[in-house]
Amino acid sequence: MQLEESTLATINEWLNGNYDQETKSSIQALLDNNSTTELTDSFYRSLEFGTGGLRGIMGAGSNRINKYTIGTATQGLANYLNKKYQGEKISVAIAHDSRNNSDFFAKITADVFSANGIKVYFFSALRPTPELSFAIRELGCKSGVMLTASHNPKEYNGYKAYGNDGGQFTSPDDKMVMDEVAAIKSIDEVKFDRVESNIELIAEAIDKSYLDKITALSVSPDAIARERDLKIVYSPIHGTGITLVPKALAQFGFTNVNIVEEQSKPDGNFPTVVYPNPEEKDALSLAIKKAEELDADLVLATDPDADRVGIAVKNNDGEFILLNGNQTGSLLINYLLTAWEEKGKLTGNEYVVSTIVTTSLIKAICDAKSVEYFNTLTGFKWIGQVMTQQQGKKTFIAGGEESYGYLIGDLVRDKDAVISCAFIAEMTAFYKDKGSSLYQAMIDMYVTYGMYKEDLVSITKKGKTGAEEIKAMMETFRNNPPAKLGGSEVVTLKDYELNKETDIKAGSSKELGFPKSDVLQFITADGSIISARPSGTEPKIKFYCSVNTSLESAEDFKATEEKLAEKIKTIMEDLQG
Repeated sequence: MQLEESTLATINEWLNGNYDQETKSSIQALLDNNSTTELTDSFYRSLEFGTGGLRGIMGAGSNRINKYTIGTATQGLANYLNKKYQGEKISVAIAHDSRNNSDFFAKITADVFSANGIKVYFFSALRPTPELSFAIRELGCKSGVMLTASHNPKEYNGYKAYGNDGGQFTSPDDKMVMDEVAAIKSIDEVKFDRVESNIELIAEAIDKSYLDKITALSVSPDAIARERDLKIVYSPIHGTGITLVPKALAQFGFTNVNIVEEQSKPDGNFPTVVYPNPEEKDALSLAIKKAEELDADLVLATDPDADRVGIAVKNNDGEFILLNGNQTGSLLINYLLTAWEEKGKLTGNEYVVSTIVTTSLIKAICDAKSVEYFNTLTGFKWIGQVMTQQQGKKTFIAGGEESYGYLIGDLVRDKDAVISCAFIAEMTAFYKDKGSSLYQAMIDMYVTYGMYKEDLVSITKKGKTGAEEIKAMMETFRNNPPAKLGGSEVVTLKDYELNKETDIKAGSSKELGFPKSDVLQFITADGSIISARPSGTEPKIKFYCSVNTSLESAEDFKATEEKLAEKIKTIMEDLQG
C-alpha cells in the first residue's frame, strides 16, 4: 500500500514545519518502518472540528489529538469570539477530565486563549463536564472548553466547545466556529505564548455554588430524611465523578454511600475496565460485587467526565440487574412528574425534552400528565438549545437521552451525572418510602403506560475504509428501505438528512422540521421504530430499535419482556440481511 500524494504532502508539511522535534521523530519512525496504514489514518485528513468540537486518537498527525490540533481548534474558536464580541470583555472557562494528557491539552487551550487577549477561568484540577457548563453561565463567560473524550477507550481524547448559554454550539454559531478553525492553514497562525495575567484559577467557589443550587432542586427531601441510610454503592470508574458525586449525595442527605475503592482514583489508563463506559456491563462489575456484599439498594457508576450514569438495582428475586438508558430516563421523568404532581407544583407551564432515538415511553408519560413534550435530534446540545429557547417562558423539569445522559433543572445545558446521581438516589428513596423498589416502580410504570423495550446494535468500522463503508450502508438504506421489519410492514420513512417524512402507502411526503442530520427512521404498522445513524464521535454505525405492547399486569412482565426481546432480535436480523 502506497501513501496518497495529498497524505504525503501533509506528512512533509509536519516534518518541515514549525513542529517540535519529538513529533517529527515519531513521524519519521513511522516512515522508516513503512507503517503506511497508520500514516494514512494519521494524515489523510485534518481531524474535523465538528459541531461539538474534536474527538480522536492521541498521537502525531493532522487526524490525531495533539498539541497542534488542539491549538488550531482553540485559535479558530478565539478568532470567532474576537469577531463576534468585538469591543466586549471576553472570558472563557476551561476544565479537563482524568484522561491521559487532558491536563496538558487544557493548559495548551488556556495558553492560546490568553495569547489572544481572552480572559481564562481555569479549573485548577479535574472536574466533571457538567460543572464546566454550569461555570460558563455562573461566571458570565462567552464560551468554554472541556478536554475530554467522554466514555471512549483510553487511546482517545477530545475537545468540547460551548457557547455563552453553557450549551454546545448550535446553528449558526457552530458553522461559524467550524469555518474559523478550517480557515487556519498553518500552525504559524496559532498563538501559543501564554499570557499569565489573563488566567485565573477557579475551583472550590464554583463547586459550592453548583452543589448548593443542585440541592435546592430536590423535590422529596422528606422521603430522603426517612430513608437517609439508603445503601448506595458508587463508582467514578477512575474519572472526575469522585470530585462531586459523593458530595452531592451527602448534601442531599444520604449517609450510607460506599465508594468502589479500586475505581476511586482518577486514572487515564482506566486499569480495571476495558471501556470506561457505564453502558458496558463489565464497567459495573466491581460495583455490583460490592453491592452484593453490602446488600445495597442502588448502584451508581459515572463515566470519566461524569456526564453519563449507569445504574443497577435489585430485581424481585434479589439479583442486581443493569437498567438501560431508556429505562432510567423513563423512571426519572415518571418520578419527577409524579412528585411534582403530589406537591401541587405542576401548573401546565412545565416541559420535558428527549431525542428522536430515545424511548417514546417518555412522551406517553408526559401526555398522561399533561406536560408539554419536546423531541429533538440526537445529542444533548439540541436539548440545551430547546432550554435556551424556552428560558423565561416555560419551566424545564428534565430531559434525557437513551445513551445514559439526563438533566434535571436548568442549571446546566448538558447531560449531568452529578445531578442525575442525586436524583436517582432521591427517586429510590421516594419509592422505598412508599414500600416499593425501583425495579417494582419500573414494572408499575409499564402497566400504567405500556411496556416499551429498546435495544442498540453498534457496528464499528475503523479508519478511512470504515468511514466509506458506513456511508455506503446509509445510502443503501436510503435508496432501498426495507418493506417489512419484524413481520410488520414499514409504513413511514423519516429521512432527517433530506428533512422528509414519507407515508409509504400513500406515497405522500412532508417536511420533518428538524435541522439536517444523517439519520433514517423506519416506523412499522405495529408502532415499532427503527433508526439508523452513523455516530458523530466514534467510527460506528448505530441501529436503535424500539418496540412496545400493553402490559396487563405485573405478573405478565417477564413473559412480555421475552416476547418483545424476540421481536427486536427478528428486526435486527431483517436489517442485517
